[in-house]
Amino acid sequence: MVSVTHHAALVVAATALAAPLVGAVPALAGPVPVAGPASGQPGSGQPRPEDMIFVEVTPSTVEPGFLVGIRASCRDNSVPATVVSDAFGRVQVQPQRGLLTASPMVKERTRPGNYRVKLDCPSGQTASTMLQVVKRVEPSRGPATGFGGTAGGIGLGGLLVPVGLALTLAGATVGVVAARRPRTIRGAARR
Repeated sequence: MVSVTHHAALVVAATALAAPLVGAVPALAGPVPVAGPASGQPGSGQPRPEDMIFVEVTPSTVEPGFLVGIRASCRDNSVPATVVSDAFGRVQVQPQRGLLTASPMVKERTRPGNYRVKLDCPSGQTASTMLQVVKRVEPSRGPATGFGGTAGGIGLGGLLVPVGLALTLAGATVGVVAARRPRTIRGAARR
């Protein structure tokens, strides 16, 4: 008969459970990277920075009458380009810190919807994105949660100051009357 101690049983169980995991670790590690051309070089699959042509609008959702920021890039970002949209019209984007930028205002009468924003580069390339215009939302009143000015109903908010002032004056009057009242001393001899 074989006698197994508690410690030996734990070691056997741990190795039995860990064996499949140890064998799986190299498979989970992923492929080994292979040296190739650096990013932006021919044959790398990555576009070079001067080949990136794009246009971005920030924020992408806006109400009429608000400004949007435009960032764009053409092959030559030292020359202005044109951005066109039905939401704000025709805008010239100017070179700034290696990109082309502008901040047009969405027209006040622009209807809610999605509008195309198109970049036209001087060298003939184009790029586009979308701008969503939403209808103007009027802020609502706060919740009716007490006697404050936002409470609906009977409108007790206008009575708070007069009632508070009356209670303060009543308390002061009671205090003055109590202070002037003659005091009797207990235990004093009476005549």
